[in-house]
Amino acid sequence: MASSMSGSPQAYETPERVKAQCEAFRQTFKRLRDEVGKVIVGHQDVVDAVLTSLFAGGNVLLEGVPGLGKTLLIKTLAQALHLPFSRIQFTPDLMPADVIGTNIITEDAGGGGRRGFQFQKGPIFAQIVLADEINRATPKTQSALLEAMQERSVTVAGQTYKLDMPFFVLATQNPIEQEGTYPLPEAQLDRFLFKISVGYSKLDELMTILDRTTGSSTPEVQKVLDGPGIIAAQQLIREAIVAPHVKEYAARLVLASHPEGEHAVNATNKYVRCGSSPRGAQALLLGAKVKAVTDGRFHVSFKDVQDVAYLSLRHRLILNFEAEADRITQDEVVKQILESTPKEPLRV
Repeated sequence: MASSMSGSPQAYETPERVKAQCEAFRQTFKRLRDEVGKVIVGHQDVVDAVLTSLFAGGNVLLEGVPGLGKTLLIKTLAQALHLPFSRIQFTPDLMPADVIGTNIITEDAGGGGRRGFQFQKGPIFAQIVLADEINRATPKTQSALLEAMQERSVTVAGQTYKLDMPFFVLATQNPIEQEGTYPLPEAQLDRFLFKISVGYSKLDELMTILDRTTGSSTPEVQKVLDGPGIIAAQQLIREAIVAPHVKEYAARLVLASHPEGEHAVNATNKYVRCGSSPRGAQALLLGAKVKAVTDGRFHVSFKDVQDVAYLSLRHRLILNFEAEADRITQDEVVKQILESTPKEPLRV
């Protein structure tokens, strides 16, 4: 089984213990990557981003046109984890009660005609939830996920139900330009730690996909990690060290996304209507910590922060009409923010 990660933050006191825990995490990360790779061909950066989000403890949103393997990736990851899994297919007629559950009328089994209400849990009461084509549902249903994603709980008729930990929402969405889609509210987008763009496969990757999907053999994905192992790994990640000047750099990247702000860059002032929230800075540091430990270090570098900048910030930037007219994307703004924000600390 896989739960090779164990212990608490207090256990990582000696350098030897830290080194052993980091090595165990790297091996677990690699095993998960390899198991997913039995089914998913290519898209290594997408797989790594999903796993990074998993160990950072955040929810993830994958965007791409239909048929690129987004749903298959999440289902394969669920097979590699010892966690209860549920899939919610979002459609225009899906209601919030279909996601979180509802109270139903029950009769007393002992007779007497006495009736009462009993809460029937919805599919959100799993530990890894696939919200498939989330932007096919109406905003009312989309917002049903907000409390679960942020508070790890669900409230129905004044009663709060805690969700089992660890808990992850892995959502897929189609590009908003497609017919029949509803853009996610900004408040819900902000609850996703990362937004991952999924592109088309290359020629050799597509040839391998055809071999695997049109033949007689079916890859078998092995269980790698359980809930306590995931929680222990997340605790280890949070213990990774971030130097003050690296933390300041991450904060200035976020502040550079605020138009007319002290640290705003030219692209921000010209194209951004609303910049990133503090959750963007949290995503930068948590993602960078996973990158550092995966790379064999227990301290975060500037490059670690830069590596997760697009994943952390692209969905937290609201562009204005001028950006639409000039066909400027969030990624292009993030690129200019990275190029224009110096690494040298402003405070000594």
